[in-house]
Amino acid sequence: MQILKRHDLTLKLRVQHEDDLWVLSQLVKGDKSVGMVSHRRDSTTGTQEGGRAKSAERKPMWIVIDVEDSEFQLFSDHLRIHGVICEAPVDKGSHHTHSVSVGDKIELTSGSEWSSADEKLLSEAVKEGGRAKVGIVVVENDEILLFQIASHGMRDLATFTLRGGGKREGDPTKVRDGFFASAASQSVNLLGKETPIVICGPGMARVTFGKMLAKEGLNQQTINIATNIGGRSAANEVLTGGLAAEILGDTAIAKHSEFIDEAMRRMATDGAVAYGPDAIRTAFKESAIETLIINSELLRDEEAMVGDENWLAFCDKLDQTSSNLVQTSSEHDAGKQLDGLGGAIALLRWKIE
Repeated sequence: MQILKRHDLTLKLRVQHEDDLWVLSQLVKGDKSVGMVSHRRDSTTGTQEGGRAKSAERKPMWIVIDVEDSEFQLFSDHLRIHGVICEAPVDKGSHHTHSVSVGDKIELTSGSEWSSADEKLLSEAVKEGGRAKVGIVVVENDEILLFQIASHGMRDLATFTLRGGGKREGDPTKVRDGFFASAASQSVNLLGKETPIVICGPGMARVTFGKMLAKEGLNQQTINIATNIGGRSAANEVLTGGLAAEILGDTAIAKHSEFIDEAMRRMATDGAVAYGPDAIRTAFKESAIETLIINSELLRDEEAMVGDENWLAFCDKLDQTSSNLVQTSSEHDAGKQLDGLGGAIALLRWKIE
């Protein structure tokens, strides 16, 4: 994300990466308006030809809408923002949808002071600068899983399996190598030849498969690391254990997964952790919150309350106790675990009763 200009409550932004679209889908929540060059039919250009009406032209024009809601799916290439036109050459008061894509410039205006949560999310997006996606390949002798990792989510790309496929027929090594060769060939189209790749798994089959990927022309940045387990759990181990730091670095998904994993460990040992609105509120009153991890959707849900205030108002006070705020999504396994606990959990400086 690039901030082109800032004045009072208005930000002029350039979308640099698909991850920025997820950030925008969160920033537009609340009392916000969005302006950008869009297209609208100008009824003044309609004509009659041969007794039949000619449709009005769709013209490019600057349109500002008061945002009502938005639609976005991670790993998609556009964000749809719906609202009512408040500024435009035509059709003020009508509904309109902005379709925001990578490379677009928009003006985002808040109806009140920007919340500290919005400021932090924006700052992180600017710092990220549009990181490339990463591929994670989990390799076992009879199964290969492909995942795509973005800053705020993980999705399944493909599953190749030899199970039930006649692996006991003939030479087991030849059968496996044939399976690997076929999977490697198909993986090229799915992973691309530029995306950094992490190859992992509990055995040495990952080394063999890595060599086959290289033969297929996948020569981009690649690391090959051992995990304690296979399957989807191996991909999560990579994210939470910092095993691929040179590729994943300090991307949001890696940091968030580590925080949530640490919270789960503390829960399992009855450690310094709090979850649920009441427990988190108590921890705040005792200045015990070190880091609050919260689902970004919950944070901006005006009806979700912590005591007598919503989460956004509550989190605006975290600076008073030098507490860190981490905003995560539900588009990865750790985020789904967090949702199962109510959407928010706090790592504490000390255990509270």
